Amino acid sequence: MVSRQAVEYTAPLLTPGEVAAAFRVDPKTVTRWARAGKLSSIRTLGGHRRFLATEVREILLDIHSSEEPVIPLPRNGGQFRGE
Repeated sequence: MVSRQAVEYTAPLLTPGEVAAAFRVDPKTVTRWARAGKLSSIRTLGGHRRFLATEVREILLDIHSSEEPVIPLPRNGGQFRGE
């Protein structure tokens, strides 16, 4: 039987830059998410953060499956300029 920790250490890991590119945010935002506990991370021996690719993929799939089409709305109380 293989322990859960052993499986996690062999799972593909992503750098903060790779995660940031997937979510289209700045890498510092990914680091803040990790500090806040919104995204779990692993620390390398050198102290760098790494993220489980499977977890990132699951979050992205949840986001994309629950998205509704975005309809641009006017910001000025429901009226477009010139109306």
